[in-house]
Amino acid sequence: MSRLDEVKSRIDWLKDLFKIIVAIMVADIAGMANLFIGNQISLLLYMGIALLPILATGCIFISRKIELHLKELGEL
Repeated sequence: MSRLDEVKSRIDWLKDLFKIIVAIMVADIAGMANLFIGNQISLLLYMGIALLPILATGCIFISRKIELHLKELGEL
């Protein structure tokens, strides 16, 4: 496999991972909103709140990796 194909496959994998994390974030926000509207303030709501910064950090990390691989792809 050439270097170009390898970088493209890494970018595709990272894009798929980014989509999965964003989908988890959307589901987490929807679940928290459902708990809040139902006035069920419990540990589950606080766990959802604590999970958001972790997922946001993951999104930032993955987007930086994608950016680095795109620059590498431009150099090839």
